[in-house]
This record gives sequence, C-alpha cells and structure tokens, in this order.
Amino acid sequence: MVRVTLQAVRVDLQTNVPVLLLEESGGQGRSLPIFIGTPEATAIAYATQGIEVPRPLTHDLLADVIDALDAEVEEVVITELDGSTFYAELRIRRADGLTVVSARPSDAVALAVRTGAPLFVSDELMDAEGVVLPPEVDEDEEAPAEEVVEEFREFLDTIRPEDFSS
Repeated sequence: MVRVTLQAVRVDLQTNVPVLLLEESGGQGRSLPIFIGTPEATAIAYATQGIEVPRPLTHDLLADVIDALDAEVEEVVITELDGSTFYAELRIRRADGLTVVSARPSDAVALAVRTGAPLFVSDELMDAEGVVLPPEVDEDEEAPAEEVVEEFREFLDTIRPEDFSS
C-alpha cells in the first residue's frame, strides 16, 4: 500500500467537476486524481478548513457513531478502479477485531479528514493510475481555500432537486 495525503480538492476547469488529489507521501511523488461530487467536495473542504456547521453533516455523524461504538477508523484504503468507478474501504478497529466496510472514496476521505485516519492507495491502483503532476507555476495565483469554499457555496445555491433527476 502507498501512503497518501490529501493534496487538494479542486474544480477541473474543463468539466467544472470537483477532483480529489491524493499525493504519494514519499517515493515518486505521484498523485491519484479522483472526480467526486460537489456535496462531498464541500464536506471535505469544510473539514480541512475547520468550518463549523450548526448541525452535524453526514460525515460528522458517521464519525460520532463510530466513536460512540468505541471503535475508530484505523485507515482508509482506495482499493481499485473498475471502469470509471473507484472503490475504497474503511478499516474500522473495534475491541473484537477489524471490520472492513466498502465506501465511495469521497466519503471515505471525508471521514478520514474528520477522524485523522491515515489514507492509503493500493500499490496496483497507484501504479496504474498515479500521475506526476507538473509543479505549480505560481502559487500566488492559486485561489485561497476560502475562495474554493465560497465557489462551492455559490454552486450549491444555484442547484435544484430537478437537476439530479434522470
């Protein structure tokens, strides 16, 4: 397994879809880009920025439930890519052993950010899909995190339930 850190949650300029970037902690400096939904991107951005909400979000609730059950998220592993769908596992440690729960990578990362659990990518997946990103040309041009969160808020203000119907 390859240890990774949450490098960024950005919006792909061509598709206007949020992308999660998980960066290899050592080694070749590869990143694994995963396209995710806007609500999950917002949840991750809120957690990384320490933004408090009046009531717990779903990922906050799940972290609270795991804690209330005297368990902890031991690690999160992005395991595979099947077609265009990534898969992840929550590895939850309880007194009686380890429980593995399948999850979407975006939800798993949102939970890991809230619980401080380490993030991993399977060796095979990182070898197949990891990319070395070019260095930032000018970091001053990158939007501050507050602007990214504000962009997500503006997007959420414009969507309607019928936008999600099939």
